[in-house]
Order: sequence, then C-alpha cells, then structure tokens
Amino acid sequence: MDALVAEVRSQYQDIADRNRAEAELWYKTKYEEMQTSAGQYGDDLRTTKAEIAELNRMIARLQNEIEAVKGQRANLEAQIAEAEERGELAVKDAKLRIRELEEALQRAKQDMARQVREYQELMNVKLALDIEIATYRKLLEGEESRLASGVSNAVIHVQQSSGGSLQSSHGFGSGSSSSSYGYGPTVTKSTMSTISSKRTF
Repeated sequence: MDALVAEVRSQYQDIADRNRAEAELWYKTKYEEMQTSAGQYGDDLRTTKAEIAELNRMIARLQNEIEAVKGQRANLEAQIAEAEERGELAVKDAKLRIRELEEALQRAKQDMARQVREYQELMNVKLALDIEIATYRKLLEGEESRLASGVSNAVIHVQQSSGGSLQSSHGFGSGSSSSSYGYGPTVTKSTMSTISSKRTF
C-alpha cells in the first residue's frame, strides 16, 4: 500500500514537474517574444519619433517659407498699388499736358490766321500805295512834260514876238488864277482835288 501511494505520488510529481517545466518554458518563450516585440516596438517608436521630429522641422521650415512668401506678396502688392497710383498720376499729367498742347496749338493756329490776315491787309495796303505812287508819278511826269512844253513854247514865242504882250498870248500876268506861273499848261483846282482824293484812297 505504501509502495502504491509512493508510486502514485511519484507519478504526480513527475506530471507536476513536467507541467512546471512546460509552464516555465512557455513563460520564458513568451517573455523572450515580448522582449523581442518590445525591442521592435522601441525601434519603431524611435523611428516614429525621428520621423515626427523631421516632420516638425519640415513644418517649421514650411511655415517660415510661407511667412516669407506672405511678406513678399504684401511687398509686391504695395509696389503694384504704388505703380498703379504713379501710372494714374502719369496718365492724368499726360492728359493735362496734351490738353495744354492742344490749346497752345489752337492759339498758334489762331495767331497764324490773324497774322496771315494782317499780312494780306498789309499787302493790300502796299498794293494800293504802289498804285497810288505810280499814279502820282504818272501825273507828275505828265505835269512836268506839259510845263516843260509850255516853257519851251513861251521862249520860242518871246523870241519871235517883236514886243507883244505875253499875257495876251499865253496868259501871263499877275491877274491869272489858273496857273502858279501864269503860262503853259495849267494845273486847275479840279486837278488838285483829284490828286487829294487819290491820296486819301
């Protein structure tokens, strides 16, 4: 009986030892697997942290670039607004200058037209004066010719006359009113009136 109990106890002990050994092996295996997994997870975690840090640096760099681009955009917008303002002022100044030039051109045209009219009037006056001068010259030449002819006839008549009166033959004498010299072709009042009227032409 004691031997049977010892044998059963020995069997149970063997089973317990085998179970203990299997459990220890299982726990050891699981522990190693967990350590391996933990190491792998640690590597993955470090890689992920490195990636996150790199992404954070990229985000910071991109934010700086965005801020720089925003500043450039604001500067360009200010320059565009200033250029548009300068352009508008330049266009207004050019329009004003064009209007002033057009007004000056119109005044110049009016002055030129006035000067042309004045020149034509002066040319008309000059032509009238030339005609008047030519008329006076012809009248004077005719009067001189008649006076010269009258003097020549008077001298010939005096030489041929034996003592007759010059006044009776040629109108000499202080009482004659038709000539300033009292002989030859006469310059009458009507002739002087004609000359005066032409002079006021």
